[in-house]
Amino acid sequence: MGYLESRKNIAGSAGGLLGLALTFTEVAGPYWPVVVAGLYGAGALIAPPERPAPPDFPDPSAQLDEVRGDFETLRAYLADVELSVTAAARLRELTDVLTALLDRGWVAELLAHDPESVHVLSRIVRRDLPEAVDTFVRTRWWDRMGPGSESPELHLERQLGLLSKETEQLSAGLRETEARRQETHTRYLEERGGTS
Repeated sequence: MGYLESRKNIAGSAGGLLGLALTFTEVAGPYWPVVVAGLYGAGALIAPPERPAPPDFPDPSAQLDEVRGDFETLRAYLADVELSVTAAARLRELTDVLTALLDRGWVAELLAHDPESVHVLSRIVRRDLPEAVDTFVRTRWWDRMGPGSESPELHLERQLGLLSKETEQLSAGLRETEARRQETHTRYLEERGGTS
């Protein structure tokens, strides 16, 4: 059934119809079956090959919805973890920025057009932040067994600081994109005003 709708069959059928037209105008003569079959074969050979449909991946806005759901799950997990005052403050700053970035509205519209930023957010929410906190929780337990090593709290604070820096860079990039968009629109309006 797929071949009947294929480009090769359609092009071959067009060639076969041309062969029948030649037969009815008596150009093909007694060899009309060979002419019709030959033109069908030629049409089928020169037809472009079938192109498979590209995969239908979710767009960045759908991916952003999934990241939002994962972030809510992560926040529930983080609420149950005991942290030092400094680490808790850094975590709160980080989750505030993530909340603002994942909030629905104009930021989400900007992110929907920037798959790389969606990937960065996804990586932070799904891998980097949970791994940092989970490693801290496990290491802190082992640290009680063998004191004297570097404090797991210090590592967690550094990791949270690095993640905060990454989200701030992401936020700054989005602000810069909006600023360029505003400048471009201003230039457009000035040029339009100058020509009318």
